Amino acid sequence: MKIINVLYTKSSTGFYFDDQQAIKAGAKHDGLLYVGETMTPGFTRIRQSGEAVSVQLVLENGMVAIGDCAAVQYSGAGGRDPLFLADEAIVFLEKHISPLLIGEEVTLFKPLALKYDHLLVDGKRLHTAIRYGLTQAILDAVAKVHQLTRAEVIRKEYNITDTVYEAIPVFTQSGDDRYINADKMILKEADVLPHALINNVKDKLGMHGELLLGYVKWLRDRILSIRNRDDYYPVFHIDTYGTIGLAFNYDVEAMLQYMKTLYEAAKPFKLRIEGPVDAGNQQDTLKYLVLLTKGLDDYQVPVEIVADEWCNTLEDIKLFADERGGHMIQVKTPDLGGVNNTAEALLYCKEKGIGAYCGGTCNETNVSAECTTNIAIACQADQCLAKPGMGCDEGFMIVKNEMNRVVALANSRKH
Repeated sequence: MKIINVLYTKSSTGFYFDDQQAIKAGAKHDGLLYVGETMTPGFTRIRQSGEAVSVQLVLENGMVAIGDCAAVQYSGAGGRDPLFLADEAIVFLEKHISPLLIGEEVTLFKPLALKYDHLLVDGKRLHTAIRYGLTQAILDAVAKVHQLTRAEVIRKEYNITDTVYEAIPVFTQSGDDRYINADKMILKEADVLPHALINNVKDKLGMHGELLLGYVKWLRDRILSIRNRDDYYPVFHIDTYGTIGLAFNYDVEAMLQYMKTLYEAAKPFKLRIEGPVDAGNQQDTLKYLVLLTKGLDDYQVPVEIVADEWCNTLEDIKLFADERGGHMIQVKTPDLGGVNNTAEALLYCKEKGIGAYCGGTCNETNVSAECTTNIAIACQADQCLAKPGMGCDEGFMIVKNEMNRVVALANSRKH
């Protein structure tokens, strides 16, 4: 089945692009916006509208496969590709990519995805957002040609021998509205919660970590107070954006003691801390995550470290997994470019005994969220991010509903 036409349209994402460097430096809120000077190249304001490009591959039989080119909220930070702007990307795609796609034979996902994920134009690889969207569309095209779910295509091509398809835990993220959104998560019985967006020491973590400690205690009490059933025990997953390292001046022992305090406050709930340290480069960030992971294990404190920043590519994820720079690694799907890399990364983490978190960003779309949910199911990820957006309800609905549909349909073929 050949591709006979390719269409690109500018799309909105579920959130915004944020200049992380400016926010970390103390930019103040002004309603939804931030006030201050931008610090990351490409940004014209600290928070600006998210943009994506929808790719439609028209096949010979009239079927249309879809993928969305999207980039993370904190584009340009932590070693990532620069800000992704849709108008510029469409011009590039029409000039350089459409002539290659038209006439392509759609049979298998993996070789075609590898081709476009590694494609060079003027000696450079494509922006991660473009690789992300193109390979989503290719996966959708292969699934449509073979009348399978995208999860079934991944299992078939990556030789995943499990015969049963199962739903996996869904992680919801609150953004700044960490109280109202937590209530939504509790009522909808999210498996993992709340994210909490602890991206500033003074106003969110506390100069000695006291604000986050108070929030963890509140969250524990809130769940015990309003949960629908007594056996609902979600995992606490707090994203701290490197602020623990900043607050404790990168003193490993002090950070370990603080996380032990958080663990005690979270009981009886399991606790994960994402990104406790961001040292500004990969080598030092990895060094601290290795020390913290080992320290918690040695002290037998059952807090799990989750790696995120500076762990952007498939090669990065393999490095962090090999060095045990965390108990779990976020496979931040847009950062990896081709979704073939998402599958490879999740499977590698599983092989190494490291938690495999199929993540992403609030700043992508329903199309990319549904695609990567299929991959998470196929690879039996340990958790999958509810996305896009920071409203909780919408992302949870998109991912959970797609998960339930795919699991039911794929399993029905075995009868």
